[in-house]
Amino acid sequence: YLAPELAPVISLSDIDLRRYTSSDLECEDLGDGRSAWTISPVESDFQITTDRRVPRLGIMLVGLGGNNGSTLVGGVVANREGITWKTKEGMRAPNYFGSLTQSSTCRVGSFNGQEVFTPFKTLLPMVDPNDIVFDGWDISGMNLADAMERAKVFDWDLQRQLAPHMKNIKPRPGIHDPNFIAANQSARADNCFKGSKKEQMARIRADIREFKEKHALGKVIVLWTANTERYSEVLVGLNDNEKSLRSSVDSNEQEISPSTLYALACVDEGVPFINGSPQNTFVPGLIDAAVRLNTLIGGDDFKSGQTKMKSVLVDFLVGAGIKPTSIVSYNHLGNNDGMNLSSPDCFRSKEISKSNVVDDVVNSNHLLFRQGEHPDHVVVIKYVPYVGDSKRAMDEYTSEIFMGGTNTIVMHNTCEDSLLAAPLILDMCLIAELSTRIKIKGPRDTQLRALHPVSSLLSYLTKAPLVPAGTPVVNALNKQRAMLENIFRACIGLAPENNMLLEHK
Repeated sequence: YLAPELAPVISLSDIDLRRYTSSDLECEDLGDGRSAWTISPVESDFQITTDRRVPRLGIMLVGLGGNNGSTLVGGVVANREGITWKTKEGMRAPNYFGSLTQSSTCRVGSFNGQEVFTPFKTLLPMVDPNDIVFDGWDISGMNLADAMERAKVFDWDLQRQLAPHMKNIKPRPGIHDPNFIAANQSARADNCFKGSKKEQMARIRADIREFKEKHALGKVIVLWTANTERYSEVLVGLNDNEKSLRSSVDSNEQEISPSTLYALACVDEGVPFINGSPQNTFVPGLIDAAVRLNTLIGGDDFKSGQTKMKSVLVDFLVGAGIKPTSIVSYNHLGNNDGMNLSSPDCFRSKEISKSNVVDDVVNSNHLLFRQGEHPDHVVVIKYVPYVGDSKRAMDEYTSEIFMGGTNTIVMHNTCEDSLLAAPLILDMCLIAELSTRIKIKGPRDTQLRALHPVSSLLSYLTKAPLVPAGTPVVNALNKQRAMLENIFRACIGLAPENNMLLEHK
């Protein structure tokens, strides 16, 4: 509980109103060619409201029957039902390890010289994962018990106990367009619906409404965890603005991808849509529609293993004054994601999202990198069926150090792909839902408004963060987490965490 004197609060039934002052520094270039600046402190007053009423939440996954979908649903069922299982190492109990919201903590102050931490999920009222209702679409009609067995992610004794809970969950028919994913996916495509693109959008919207009404849900979040698509072309008159995108859907243009159709259907339905894959689902026309209709969108591409390590390590190197000059990243995996990425066009989407993760860190240090200079950066992904969901990631970081020396760091990371991704899906949906209950009024606002529909709050969880136009893209992992934590702190009137501990200096 926050002492009232720390942050004025007005309780309007279930709405908290906090007044918050943001401090920043404004820089003015002196213009004498010396990179000299005049720096002035700037303070801005904000009002932030949080609706503390937690809704009954439904999550619809595009790709419900894939490895990620069956792993997430199975994990939530195991936690909800308290299922324990035997392994060769002994008994295991369910948990939400790997989830920022469920298994991490935040510092909130100190007591008798000792720091005090609270679970992240207690900062603001959040949906309990065990209360979530799941549904979704998949081009494979396999029920989730069989899909779980096909995925080979969970231990067998856990699968055996989960099967009765999951055998009656069957994905809704999905959109299959072989023009956008690898040809090798056609063998799984036995659960698809036909029709024009406009008819497909109408079907998706009807599915969302039916799911919401059937389970008496307060809110629904839709998340894409299906196959990586190839990049869509962005062309004037095709999808460069909302009008052209809607016209292209009406005229059944081939270049409008399934993921964009799902996203546009959600925007029109007022349902948040999150893209967990690397393709450019959010073409300019889709973003325009989301902003106009004020429907949350977020992405792109789960950041769970190799790229998360890269966003930490490169930030460390550059922050230490060490110059990374070569980054070579190799992966091999054997799940269906790897099979689909064996298509060069689909791999290109992944390559782009993985490659851009160091850009902001490099651009932050002009002492190491001249304008336009960038480390050599290569990403390779290979499909090796034998390793299944246990992805191998190998990285080599070569850097220049003092007096012309070089330093090489080599890392091997065995990433249990779906076990790392499933908690991220959970976090993205819970944070997206919570952010729809937050409103803000800044110096330029005449009244309280919702957070921007292009949700940069999800940046910590994504390889290629989608941000509002004109907003800097931040990939450094520690900055991303600090941003999210400090916004949550502001919502309850706490100052940002600065780690100074000045009183001890």
